Amino acid sequence: MAIAGPGGVDDAIAAGLDLDGTPIPAEMLSLYREVMDLESQRARSGVKKSMRNRIVKTGSKHFDQQTLDARLKAAGWEGLKDKEIAFFYGA
Repeated sequence: MAIAGPGGVDDAIAAGLDLDGTPIPAEMLSLYREVMDLESQRARSGVKKSMRNRIVKTGSKHFDQQTLDARLKAAGWEGLKDKEIAFFYGA
C-alpha cells in the first residue's frame, strides 16, 4: 500500500493494513478507534493553538530546532518552548 500525503496513514488505518500490506491486529484497531473517538469529543482551545501544535510536532521532523523556532516566530507564534525542545530535539 503506497502511503503519501497527510491522509495516507488514515487511509491505511481505515483499510486495516500496515505499510507492508499485512493486516493490523483487530485489538490495535479497536483501541485506536476508541481513543480517536474520545479525542473527537474533546473540547478544543482554539484553531491557531492546534495549528501551532501540529506545526511543532510535524515540523520538528523536517526542520532543525533553530529553523523551526525562527519560522514560528516569523509567522507570529511563540517560539519553541523548553519542553518542546526537550521532547522533539532531545536537548
